Amino acid sequence: MRLDPRAMRYLTAEDFRVLAAVETGSRNHEVVPTPLIVQLSGLRGGSGVHKCISTLAKNNLIAREKNVKYDGYRLTYGGFDYLALNTYQKQKAVYSVGNRIGVGKESDIVVVAGPDGTQRILKIHRLGRISFRSVKKNRDYLGRRSTGSWMYMSRLAAIKEFTFMKALHQHGFPVPEPISQNRHTIVMSLVDAFPLHQIATVADPASLYADLMALILRLARYGLIHGDFNEFNILIKEEPVSGSKDKDGQEEEVRLVPVIIDFPQMVSIDHPNAEFYFDRDVECIKRYFQRRYHFTSDEPGPFFSEAKEAFLKNPGKRLDVEVEASGFSRKMAKELEKYMKELGVDGDRGGERDDLDDDDESEEEVEEGEGENDGNANESEGRDVNDTAEKLEDLRVSASS
Repeated sequence: MRLDPRAMRYLTAEDFRVLAAVETGSRNHEVVPTPLIVQLSGLRGGSGVHKCISTLAKNNLIAREKNVKYDGYRLTYGGFDYLALNTYQKQKAVYSVGNRIGVGKESDIVVVAGPDGTQRILKIHRLGRISFRSVKKNRDYLGRRSTGSWMYMSRLAAIKEFTFMKALHQHGFPVPEPISQNRHTIVMSLVDAFPLHQIATVADPASLYADLMALILRLARYGLIHGDFNEFNILIKEEPVSGSKDKDGQEEEVRLVPVIIDFPQMVSIDHPNAEFYFDRDVECIKRYFQRRYHFTSDEPGPFFSEAKEAFLKNPGKRLDVEVEASGFSRKMAKELEKYMKELGVDGDRGGERDDLDDDDESEEEVEEGEGENDGNANESEGRDVNDTAEKLEDLRVSASS
């Protein structure tokens, strides 16, 4: 589904309290009974709660489930989005919402702005959307909490990506600056760059290729393997070469600097399948440079055995261990990895055309089957955004996140 923030300005604090009550009840109920919603909201008078429920249902933030033994509602992805936006508004991380500029198999990318007008990126994880047909085949794993499981796994993916991005940014890796994370969403800096797959020609492919391989090895030295290191998850930005000026004193030469994004599939170098993921990252870059830029390196490798040996002899700070200690536990990692494996999800290649073509069709299937009404991270971040931002300044919300 597409993020539509227009209804936020019309929701009251009581509406958000009821919406938060549905979210809380969803932890133990597939369909949250109406009396439980009344109890969890803490609002006096049942009529007021029912009015809020009606408003939320009308805006597709909650959905009434049919064919159940009791009257109840479940949280939709739209309601999950609004709860996250409400928290960002209170944190002053997001002031206005602009256009969706990227669509991946498992995420949406939206341009937002902070209170000072600085443009940022809001990444919304939506696991289970495009992979809906696979979800139906693996219903046993999802159990009785169908869409609830998707939201929980989307939240895990967002936590993992934000935690890894924060650790990488603190240690000088070329990644977007992580700003905030809530539920299934992340707010990060907007990078003035383009995805590698949108760049038709490169003046010096050998230099860019060497930089990318060096990044893979540098990650391994810190105990990490990206797991989906490809042309859709690499941004290229231009930086002036120091000391290179033309006759007018302006910077003349520029160099291409890679920025890596999309970290939900990142694993430790001690992972059982670490060698497979490492080799796959290397081969993805090799194949792309051969196909797109007709460049083939004279040097073989890099090889996982060499990277592991260098890691053992001269390791950097163990970021894989640090990340687990700072928020993303091993249990979370196992749950998310099992989910991704069950669905056959292989990265978030938002730039692939057939993924975008299936988007609307898949969302319609979710609506019919689950009651849902309704480029990759930072992809196309270098583009200008039009002035259709929806202002959130008049949000009258004070419900807890």
